[in-house]
Amino acid sequence: MGEKVVAGQFDLSDRQRYREKLRSCLTGLERLLAEKRFDRPKNLMGLEIELNLAGADGMPKMLNAQVLERIASRDFQTELAMFNLEVNIAPHRLSGRVFDRLDEELRTSLAYADRKAGEVDAGIVMIGILPTLDRDDLVSSNLSDVDRYALLNEQIVAARGEDFTLDIDGVERLNCTSKSIAPEAACTSVQLHLQVTPERFAGVWNAAQAVAAAQIAVGANSPFLFGRELWRESRPPLFQQSTDTRPPELQAQGVRPRTWFGERWITSAFDLFEENLRYYPALLPICDDEDPLEVLDGGGIPTLAELVLHNGTVYRWNRPVYGIADGVPHLRVENRVLPAGPTVTDVVANAAFYYGVVRALAEDSRPVWSRLPFEAAAANFDAACKHGIDARLVWPRRGRLGGLGEVDAVTLVRDELLPLAEAGLDAWGIEPADRDLYLGVIEERCRRRVNGATWQAATFHRALDLGLGREAALAATTRRYRELTAQGDPVHTWPVGLPERVPTG
Repeated sequence: MGEKVVAGQFDLSDRQRYREKLRSCLTGLERLLAEKRFDRPKNLMGLEIELNLAGADGMPKMLNAQVLERIASRDFQTELAMFNLEVNIAPHRLSGRVFDRLDEELRTSLAYADRKAGEVDAGIVMIGILPTLDRDDLVSSNLSDVDRYALLNEQIVAARGEDFTLDIDGVERLNCTSKSIAPEAACTSVQLHLQVTPERFAGVWNAAQAVAAAQIAVGANSPFLFGRELWRESRPPLFQQSTDTRPPELQAQGVRPRTWFGERWITSAFDLFEENLRYYPALLPICDDEDPLEVLDGGGIPTLAELVLHNGTVYRWNRPVYGIADGVPHLRVENRVLPAGPTVTDVVANAAFYYGVVRALAEDSRPVWSRLPFEAAAANFDAACKHGIDARLVWPRRGRLGGLGEVDAVTLVRDELLPLAEAGLDAWGIEPADRDLYLGVIEERCRRRVNGATWQAATFHRALDLGLGREAALAATTRRYRELTAQGDPVHTWPVGLPERVPTG
C-alpha cells in the first residue's frame, strides 16, 4: 500500500499546497529524465505477494498483528485488513536460475510464516479472494491498525460522500453496499516489479498492458465473493468499485475511476505521472519539507515524496514507480494484474511467463501496440476477468492478411505468447532448465484448460452435489485448497472435488 503516513486532519490550504508540490515534483522528474540521471540497466526484478489468514475451518482470522509479531521479519508486513499479510522478496537479477531461487525463497518464507500463524490457530492462504469471506468481515473495524489505512479510508469515503456500491454480474450476481473501502482487502495480489531505464519504460509498460488479459486468462484465481460465484477473476471489478470516489453523476460524466486500466499507449513514464496530476485530486495531501527543484539545483536527487505518495493512490494495473537506491534514482514497472496463488510453483510460473513475454514484445521491431488499439486491449482485459481461461481475445493476425482477429486465450498463449516468452527468457539469460520448467506449467494449464478459478468453481459444485449447503461447500473448498497448496504441486495437476464425502449440515 506504499509509504507509511501519520493520520491527521487537513485544512483547505493543504490541498492547494500539495498540488503545488506535485507540480514541482513533476518538473523535477522531467529534469531528471532530461538530464539522464537514472540508473543504468541492471535487469532487476522484485516480487510481493499479499496473503490471507484463515483457521482450520477455512474461515478468515483477524490476527495479522499477532502473526506478524511472531514472524518478526521485515520481509512480512501488514496489509489493509486484519486477515491480510504481505511478503516481500528482495530484488533479484533476471538471469541464470533466478526462478528456481525465487521458488526456494518463497517456499521457505511461506512455510515459516504458516508455522508462526499456527501458533495462534491460523494459517496462510495464498488465493486471489478468500471464498469464505462474508460482508461482516469486510468492515472498517477490521482494517489493520495502521494510520495510513484509517486515513485513506476516511479520505476516500469523504470524496465519495455516500456508500460504495458493489455490483458484479457474473455466473451469479452480487449487489450490495459498503460504508468503507474494506471490501478492497478481499483482493490479494502478486506484484511483479521490473526495473527499467527511461528509454525502455514505455515499451515495457505498453507490452505489459497488451498481455494483461493473457496473464489473467491463464492465472485467474478469484471466482467467489460473499458467497456468490462471479467473474473468474473478480478482483478487478471489486477493486474498482470498492475504491470508487465517483458518485453516479460523476461516473455518467466520464470521470475516470482511481482504479483503471488506462486509455492510451504511452511514449514515456512521464505520461503516466502527468496523468495522475491532471486527472486525480489528492487523497492524502501530506507535504514533505523537501524542495525537489532546490535539491536538483544543488546536484542532489530528490525523493519526490508527494509524487510517490499520490502515485500510490492511483491504482493502475501496471503502475509506474519512482525510487532511489544507493543514492541513484530508478524507474520500475509494477505489474499488479495477477491474483495470489495457488502454489509457489504457479506464482513463479506466472512470473516467468510475464518477464519473458514482456521482454520479447518490448523489443519487437513492430510492436504489438502499433497494431492493437488500446480499446481492444482494455476490452481483452475485461473479457479475461469475466471468462478466465475460456476467454476469447482480440489480437493482431500474423501473416499477409494482417488486421485483428478473435482467438481463444489458450490458443493465443500456447501458439504465440509462449514462444515469445521463451525467447524473452533466453534474452534475459535464464537457464533453459528454469525456462522450460516454469513455462511448461503455463503450457499445461492451457492444454488442460485449468487454473485456480476453474478448480475452485468445479470443486465447489462437486461439494454442492454431495449435499453441502453453500457456506459449507465454500468452506470445504477452501480447506481442500489449503491442503493442496501445502503439497506444492501446480494447480493443473490438482484432483477436482473433495477427498472424501464431507458430512452435510
